[in-house]
Amino acid sequence: MRVRPERAADRERIFALQAAAFGRPDEAELVEALRASAQPRLSLVAEVEGEPVGHVCFSPAAIEGPPSGPACAALAPVGVLPQHRRRGVASALIRAGLARGSGLGWQAVFLVGDPAFYARFGFALAAPHGLHYAGEAFDPVFQVLELRPGALRGCRGRVRFHEAFEGLGAPR
Repeated sequence: MRVRPERAADRERIFALQAAAFGRPDEAELVEALRASAQPRLSLVAEVEGEPVGHVCFSPAAIEGPPSGPACAALAPVGVLPQHRRRGVASALIRAGLARGSGLGWQAVFLVGDPAFYARFGFALAAPHGLHYAGEAFDPVFQVLELRPGALRGCRGRVRFHEAFEGLGAPR
């Protein structure tokens, strides 16, 4: 398996991959929207034998409220073709993205996801640090990882992902 930056020729494959990974087009459409308007954005593809089998996207996020927070990113979506799950594809994509994130100036990364899975990368619940996403209902799954230790010291408030996330449909 090889992880590399997305190329223009990957666009259709990434759409199909994300739709297959989630069983709906919403996350694939989110990637399209992020590609069109989120900067800086990091989009990585995992390929096996030259074929994309996984994809992850990182996009800007911001902490509302005083003091103004450091440059942050949102990790989402990360999708893997069903037949390639449980082979380390998502982990390789996430690790590669986190390693490259500080080069884009990001000092922390946020996500909404399973704490048991994301703890292996160093993510922890954000609510105990006074950071929240779209209401208390997300507190059990809203997580953060500081890429620069201490970057979030003193930061409190609501974290906003790129506006493209507002169009993401609810799970079906």
